[in-house]
Amino acid sequence: MGKLTVRALRAVLVVVLAGTVFVQALMLWALIGGNDPEDGSLPLTPLRVITILGIGTAQVAMVCVWRLVTMVRRGTVFSHAAFRYVDAIIGAIVAAALVWFAVTALNAPGQRDDPGVTLIMGGVGLAILGVALIVLVLRTLLAQAVARDVEAAEMQAELDEVI
Repeated sequence: MGKLTVRALRAVLVVVLAGTVFVQALMLWALIGGNDPEDGSLPLTPLRVITILGIGTAQVAMVCVWRLVTMVRRGTVFSHAAFRYVDAIIGAIVAAALVWFAVTALNAPGQRDDPGVTLIMGGVGLAILGVALIVLVLRTLLAQAVARDVEAAEMQAELDEVI
């Protein structure tokens, strides 16, 4: 991975992370201050809490990606330490899907006339879970690469002994 790519990715992560913290702070301010009166169409307080939690899942994933990129730059990504971050990303994606299903459940009573919206939202939740499965497959590939790296190191040590 090139230096320009790493710098660009880190710049994007910093901007997005700062933006999400700002939005979370505004949501928290609205929750504590009670600035918006609820008009009865949607319960705003649960949606704000769910939004804060959902943004938190994205932040966890971004921090883990940052750590993995650091490991890539150092050449240590093919180690057992990387699994901790990949597992956290999978957990964050699953949590995001659960948060999305909560939004779907909150929105469903207002969609009685058009249940297709609720079905589409449920489909989006399943798609989010599908992303978690994709990352799980990538974790398996990482495990295979780590095993090959360990095997190669052992073979190199044996070869060094012979020579």
